[in-house]
Amino acid sequence: MSVVELDEKGRITIPKRMRKIFRGRKVLLISLGDRIEIVPLPEDPFKVLKGSFNTRRSFRELRREAEALAEREAEV
Repeated sequence: MSVVELDEKGRITIPKRMRKIFRGRKVLLISLGDRIEIVPLPEDPFKVLKGSFNTRRSFRELRREAEALAEREAEV
């Protein structure tokens, strides 16, 4: 854990030991009301998701279903 300060432009400097760990990786900033969480993203998100979706339905069918659901929710 480290305490850092925002500069006048809202920037922070990530401590060197943390920069070494996450160098070159993209991160996701999540606002959690009174705090910010920094989550490193996987280098290959598709590799992480492989096997998560076991379905025999086509992409087109899944997309139609998602669009229909979005339309129903928009009507409310």
